[in-house]
Amino acid sequence: MKIKIICILTLLLGVTALKAQTQKQWRDSLSVINSQLYLHPDSTDLLLQKAAVNLQLLEWEDAAETCNAILKKDTVNLSALYFRAYANNNMRRYELARNDYEDFLRMSPRNMQARLGLAYTYIQLKRNAQAMDEFNNLVEMFPDSSIVYAARAELEKEMRSYETALYDYNEALKREPDNQDYIISKAEVLISMDRKREAKALLDQLVRSGVARGALKDLYAKCK
Repeated sequence: MKIKIICILTLLLGVTALKAQTQKQWRDSLSVINSQLYLHPDSTDLLLQKAAVNLQLLEWEDAAETCNAILKKDTVNLSALYFRAYANNNMRRYELARNDYEDFLRMSPRNMQARLGLAYTYIQLKRNAQAMDEFNNLVEMFPDSSIVYAARAELEKEMRSYETALYDYNEALKREPDNQDYIISKAEVLISMDRKREAKALLDQLVRSGVARGALKDLYAKCK
C-alpha cells in the first residue's frame, strides 16, 4: 500500500482527538497522569488517558499493557479495544489487532476508523479479498468520504486493477478535489495504464498549484 495513504490512515486511526503537543509536553502529561494513577490506580479514565499518551509517544507496548489492564475489568471498553488494536498493528501483531477490531465492530459496526483499521490489518495479513470486502462496506456506509475511496483505490492499484483504481480516485477527488496525495496517486495509476499525457497534465496542475516541480521529477520522468 502506498506510503501516502498509510500516512492518511495513520492520522485517521490514531488518537487525533488530542491536541498537538511536543514530545516533551507529552512526556510531561504522562508524568502528571502517572502521578494521578498512583493515587487512583483503578481509574479507567486515567488509564485511557495514559494509553492515549503512550500512543502519541509511540510507546506501543506500554499502551497495549495499559489497555490490557482496562479490558480485564471492562471487556467491552471500546476505547481500550481500539487503542490496543492500533498499538498491536504498530508492533506487527496483526492477528491480535484483527481480533480487537473485529470485537470492536461487533459492538459498533458503523465506526469508520475501526473498519479502516481492520482493512489495513487484513492487508498486512495478505488477506486482500477480506480487505476489499471491508473497503466495499466502507464505501456503502460512508459514500461521502473521500478517504474510503482513496484507500480502496490503493488496494486496487496494488492488485493491478487499474480501471477500478482510477474510478475510485476520481470519486475521491470529486469529494476532495484539491487533495495533492490523491492527484499524485491518480497520476501514478494513469502512468501504469500508459496514459502518460493525462498523467503529465495532472502533474502540471500540481506545479501550477504550488508544488515544487523537483518533488515530482521521478513521476515526470515516467511520463516521457
